[in-house]
Amino acid sequence: MNRKTYDATFSPFRSFTREEWKQLEEHPQFPVADMDLTQLQALNEPLTIAEVEDIYMPLIRLLQIHITHYRHLHKEREDFFGNPGGKIPYIIGIAGSVAVGKSTTARVLQKLLSMLPEKPEVELITTDGFLYPNAELERRGLLNKKGFPESYDAKRLLAFLAGAKSGRERLEAPVYSHLYYDIVPGEIHRIQKPDILIVEGINALQVTLNTQPCRRVFVSDFFDYSIYVDASEKNIRQWYLERFKKLQTFAFANPDSYFHKYASYDEETLKQFAIQIWEEINRPNLENHILPTRFRADLILEKGEHHFVRNIRIRKI
Repeated sequence: MNRKTYDATFSPFRSFTREEWKQLEEHPQFPVADMDLTQLQALNEPLTIAEVEDIYMPLIRLLQIHITHYRHLHKEREDFFGNPGGKIPYIIGIAGSVAVGKSTTARVLQKLLSMLPEKPEVELITTDGFLYPNAELERRGLLNKKGFPESYDAKRLLAFLAGAKSGRERLEAPVYSHLYYDIVPGEIHRIQKPDILIVEGINALQVTLNTQPCRRVFVSDFFDYSIYVDASEKNIRQWYLERFKKLQTFAFANPDSYFHKYASYDEETLKQFAIQIWEEINRPNLENHILPTRFRADLILEKGEHHFVRNIRIRKI
């Protein structure tokens, strides 16, 4: 048996090209052409009707199958134990590198899932809200490691997810501002028993969020389905640099921005500064903490150089 045959036969993932994926039948019939895609895409993350129809519509149908079976199982189990049928959210985790397009994927899924016939309530949170505030990161000597596992308040994030899965009536999540580059004091994202909860963040599939070796409960333990948005490091690096350049024109120009002092940098100085951040923070985090979680996902969206999905891998078991 040659290596190619062995890998294809025993891989835990089933692979689809873009063309194969978009041919899958039974797509939900949504008025995609009428959607305002500008409300869904993030900065430097292009989104087209073709991407929604070819990639996200089959994905929505797949998720619909999983959610339906989850609901049936939950009801039968509660009936078996004689418990009242309280609503427990179906939780979808979305992970991947900075600048890879996670936020766009999360918003598209939130929009499309909310358009399913039963009109579910779909909430979206980001794990950025569970970063320690800058003052605490500075106290711990972690300000230059923001986004690394140890920069998150793991206990608070796990408590939030445990509350969601226990059927808690109201949930509260901290709010992070990319403009201020910090947690917003006193601002809370309040959630009331959604049907579906999407959790997006670079650390969503990591098996530890701090340095405590005794921790045995992980964020991904609360996910019913997990997605990893993937791309080559070369492409992610390029997208990050391009986004950083665009931010100088938009966010950095705001006097309230944490990065306002960089608004006056010339193009080359800004580029070198962005490269430094990539090499000292984002690349090590990607290689050491984010990328190793890729094959823990149920589904991998692999992007090509133009930010559009070219391959999809789905876990068989």
